Amino acid sequence: MHTQRPAALKDAVGRFGIFSQELRSEAPALQGELLDAAAELEELGFGAIWLGGSSGVHHAAHLAEATDRVVLATGILNISYEAADTVAEQRAELEHAHPDRFVLGLGASHAQLAKHYQRPYSTMVEYLDALDSATTPVPAQSRILAALGPRMLRLARDRAVGAHPYLVTPEYIEQARHILSDAALLAPEVTVVLESEPRSARETARRFLDYYLQLPNYAANLKRLGFTDDDLTGGGSDFLVDALVVWGTDDAINARLAEFHTAGADHLALQLITEEQTEALPRAQWRRLADLTARSKAQPGI
Repeated sequence: MHTQRPAALKDAVGRFGIFSQELRSEAPALQGELLDAAAELEELGFGAIWLGGSSGVHHAAHLAEATDRVVLATGILNISYEAADTVAEQRAELEHAHPDRFVLGLGASHAQLAKHYQRPYSTMVEYLDALDSATTPVPAQSRILAALGPRMLRLARDRAVGAHPYLVTPEYIEQARHILSDAALLAPEVTVVLESEPRSARETARRFLDYYLQLPNYAANLKRLGFTDDDLTGGGSDFLVDALVVWGTDDAINARLAEFHTAGADHLALQLITEEQTEALPRAQWRRLADLTARSKAQPGI
């Protein structure tokens, strides 16, 4: 069967959201700022907050207390680490307290990161079965899969509201949309560096990309798109960096973001990468990004 995308969810998340690993921090000293930042992102007009770094339902529940309408999503919950029945119960509690505010993003992770990693597709099917049969089931319309390959994309189409791919290009989005069909929500993570000087922007991007390019799942997906081993070494060739990371002047960044929407993405989960990677929240740059995307939304055809 094909899961129809609820129009209400598409309207709620809008065209842009923020993807942040920092916002799921459990450092006691940061909790107050996390709540303030989430509330500000809502006021800035972002439709969703995607919590990266193997986030859990409890991370979203924490931010729900400080916000009124922004959609909160795990990006992603690692199915190797959290039992389906526990996740279903936590999700039901969050849904009761804050109806229609949470999307459960699920992923099988990577062999280097997940305990007992094996057969990611079959493991995901089993996990979805467990969510369906839980005492408090998680509806397909309330979950989204971190799909990359064709089989996982079809599973996202058939048993979730859609797909939340990571580290992809507009060309990938076009192929994924063809597999998913128009009925599914396609909400990729898109990495952004607010820097127009090419050398500086690419250096920042490479420091971020180097780790991910060593993970076989991402490497295999990029090779399916035509990139070579040479492109994947040393943090990525200029060609690869420019394909995966959005950077440049404000106009250039808007044009690149528009490519993802034109290719078929419904919503872009924007991950802002800064020159100094710390736990500090890039709030001033989020404000600049909000201004930039607001101009994008105001332009006809963008």
